[in-house]
Amino acid sequence: MRKAFYLSFIFALMACVSFAQETKKEAKIVFKEIVKDLGKFPETEPTASCVFEFTNEGDAPLVIHRAQASCGCTVPKYPKEPIMPGEKGTVTVNYNGRGKHPGPFKKSIRIMTNANPEMSIIYIKGNMTEVSVNKDKTMLDR
Repeated sequence: MRKAFYLSFIFALMACVSFAQETKKEAKIVFKEIVKDLGKFPETEPTASCVFEFTNEGDAPLVIHRAQASCGCTVPKYPKEPIMPGEKGTVTVNYNGRGKHPGPFKKSIRIMTNANPEMSIIYIKGNMTEVSVNKDKTMLDR
């Protein structure tokens, strides 16, 4: 009698656990693009920015906990409020190359969320061109 009771209890517990897993709702962040090209810009105007658009394709509200760039020259801005299922949001990324060596660059931004998977990575790239000074002391872009 005890064995039957324990077995039925274990089966009922397993059924509850599997049912709970099937009905778990999750957010899902999907970016329209994961790489943005900022193009060429001169070191005399070393700032550029772009906007990444994303959609919550999950069935639960999406919350961005943190956005962290690979370098201090790159600053991401993200929505602090939850993004409901089916809604869109944006992450704005500002790059400031002041004090950096001219040339091509590629920076990553890690987006930490409550979605599955918890981390997404987006990238910016571009080319800050060097400015040279000729004999007349005028600035010329290369």
